[in-house]
Amino acid sequence: MQTAQNPARGILLMILAILAFTLLDASAKGLLQRYPAPQVIWARFLGQVLIVVLILRGRTLIMWRTSYPGLHVLRAFFQVSTAALFFTSLNYIGLAEATALTDTSPVLVTLGAALFLGERLGPKRILAICVALVGAVIIVRPGGGVFTWWALMPLAAAVSFAANSLLTRRIGQYEPVWTAMLWGGLFGTLAFTVFLPTNWVPVAAADLPLFVFVGCIGTLGQVLMIRSLSIAEAGTVAPFTYIGVVFATLWGALFFSEYPDFWTVTGALVIVGAGLYVWHRETRLLRR
Repeated sequence: MQTAQNPARGILLMILAILAFTLLDASAKGLLQRYPAPQVIWARFLGQVLIVVLILRGRTLIMWRTSYPGLHVLRAFFQVSTAALFFTSLNYIGLAEATALTDTSPVLVTLGAALFLGERLGPKRILAICVALVGAVIIVRPGGGVFTWWALMPLAAAVSFAANSLLTRRIGQYEPVWTAMLWGGLFGTLAFTVFLPTNWVPVAAADLPLFVFVGCIGTLGQVLMIRSLSIAEAGTVAPFTYIGVVFATLWGALFFSEYPDFWTVTGALVIVGAGLYVWHRETRLLRR
């Protein structure tokens, strides 16, 4: 049975999901200064598995069953690839810059949704996405030292995130959110368990709360994103992932003393304006 659609609520859930993901990224960046990336990524997915199993309890095996095992494995692969590429890039470039480069994904999501999911691709939606992309470019400012070889990692993460979003939209309309959460969490945990013997650093007691937070906030973000894409078209909510640049800039200033300059603020305002335009337009269409 197909899930009832609610674009306005889907947009709100996506904004909250991006808020959670940027908090995850900021927390991971802090941990990556002391621990290897595979260990941090492993903890993030292990936390997701434990939380979902705790919530489901006796329903875990029931929720594990799916009519789309191949799609779930493929979706989990792209989810894990996104985390691995993005987290690794944080060792070499700033949080706001990496997020801005990853925020090329809405263009890919919108085009992919039109090509593979049959979603409409009107001129106003394309315009809003392009305007938001301009805001991201203003923040990055090509030629300002951001575009190094390491910048290819968040760009690859953008492609992976777009594929993950499209598969989430495809599966999320027909299956419970917990099914995708279980498959994605288990895949990520098993994939990075392989790297632990050569990438393990004893966890200091003071860092345990941050590891727990990474697992919790990553799980929350996934739940919100899957739910968003199950009740709204991928092309509708895609522009709102650009707000991650705004959040990442804020966390960079608060936690890493990476203060935004004039162009970062300008780009952030452009992104917010484009997002508000899409929200207003989709809400009016829903009322009609």
